[in-house]
Amino acid sequence: MKVLVINCGSSSLKYQLIDSESEQALAVGLCERIGIDGRLNHTPAGGEKVVLEISLPNHEVAIKSVLAALTDASHGVIASLEEIGAVGHRVVHGGEKFASSVVITPEVISAIEECSELAPLHNPANLIGIRACLAIMPGVPEVAVFDTAFHQTMPKEAYLYGLPYEYYEKYKVRRYGFHGTSHSYVSKRAMEVGGLDPENSKIVVCHLGNGASVSAVLNGKSVDTSMGLTPLEGLIMGTRSGDIDPAIMEFIAEKENLTLSEVMNVLNKKSGVYGMSGVSSDFRDLDAAAEAGNPHAKDAVATFAYRVAKYVGAYAAAMNGIDGIAFTAGLGENDKKVRKLICAHFGYLGVELDEEKNAVRGREIVISTPESRVKVMVIPTNEELAIARETVALI
Repeated sequence: MKVLVINCGSSSLKYQLIDSESEQALAVGLCERIGIDGRLNHTPAGGEKVVLEISLPNHEVAIKSVLAALTDASHGVIASLEEIGAVGHRVVHGGEKFASSVVITPEVISAIEECSELAPLHNPANLIGIRACLAIMPGVPEVAVFDTAFHQTMPKEAYLYGLPYEYYEKYKVRRYGFHGTSHSYVSKRAMEVGGLDPENSKIVVCHLGNGASVSAVLNGKSVDTSMGLTPLEGLIMGTRSGDIDPAIMEFIAEKENLTLSEVMNVLNKKSGVYGMSGVSSDFRDLDAAAEAGNPHAKDAVATFAYRVAKYVGAYAAAMNGIDGIAFTAGLGENDKKVRKLICAHFGYLGVELDEEKNAVRGREIVISTPESRVKVMVIPTNEELAIARETVALI
């Protein structure tokens, strides 16, 4: 079966067409600047990237353009739309309503709409993609795969906040966690790569990119994760502050004469390693600046690594030990310096890093020594494949 995987943003749309039998991507692409002017980047497997400057006034037109690219005589990969057996959609927030992926129905759409107040920047965009595909491909089964679903196995002590309980009862204010599709995929691969027992394993997944989160996976189930009600909680990230004393918000608002909304904008878009360094949210730029003698860039990288190490240590306590640590996402897969900085804190766990193996970029490998008491791995994430697998399993 060929599965079209859609990841819809407010002004962009990522897609992959995946052959579920071979699990290979037949084509990947990105629609940019939807509602502004429009650009479609399309790359067929084994072919050259095609860039089309076309008008994309809305997401429905973008979906139609994607389908046209997939069936195009020169750069397409299928003869007709009838070859697409299902569509899998990434949906950011499923709240407490969805603990697993679901086949999309009118009732599911209504429930996703209700969760939109928890993810106002993401869920409405995801719904646009869902409705566009339903309109263009009626009768083709569609599945929603939620970022939050994998973390719905967290126990109450992990997801409750120290707030009046009525806020949870009335508004569902609790920790949800994100990057769930990635954490699920990577934890499963880590068991295979590290030779760990799925029924008796304690794995920490470090999804480190511009957005970053850590999860504790006990016997295949998420029991804690660093992000919370929103993706702002947890690690220091590219532009997000991560954990802070909430009183800082009032202090900065008064000092800088800012509204609550303006302070939130600072925490989400002007903080993290970008705000700390004054250089960039890209760790490649930070590494270069640090090597050139920029003390703020050096501090930003060191503080980021320290925060990751603290979370890993916390999850060692939560699970009463660790068998494996998996690094994934852009930074986790490619930055040997950051991995080394983080692992330097784990002598008490018996972690021993193999310097030569740690030098690899972007491929599946165990980077700890045979003597290490904890398997440390690099596991490239593949959220699109995970979505395709969930879609096939449901239909």
